[in-house]
Amino acid sequence: MKSATFPSLRVDAELREAAESVLREGETLTSLIETAVLETIHRRRAQEEFLARGLRSSDDAKRTGVYHAAADVHAALQRRLDARRKKVLG
Repeated sequence: MKSATFPSLRVDAELREAAESVLREGETLTSLIETAVLETIHRRRAQEEFLARGLRSSDDAKRTGVYHAAADVHAALQRRLDARRKKVLG
């Protein structure tokens, strides 16, 4: 697969200096930007999937008439979290 480039990006000198100030050893400004773009893509896809699941769940609830109280859902999630903490932390 051929590689491609992003369009040139003009930024304030302060933003460039801030970005350069947080570079880790061996990291380039280009790799920082690439990582930021990849993380943003991942986060936005996760948000889209989350919203799609929520809409499907809403549609299912309307269709079936089965709803779950928020307190019950929160309690179930808390139990899962507590169990995981106990397993990880001992």
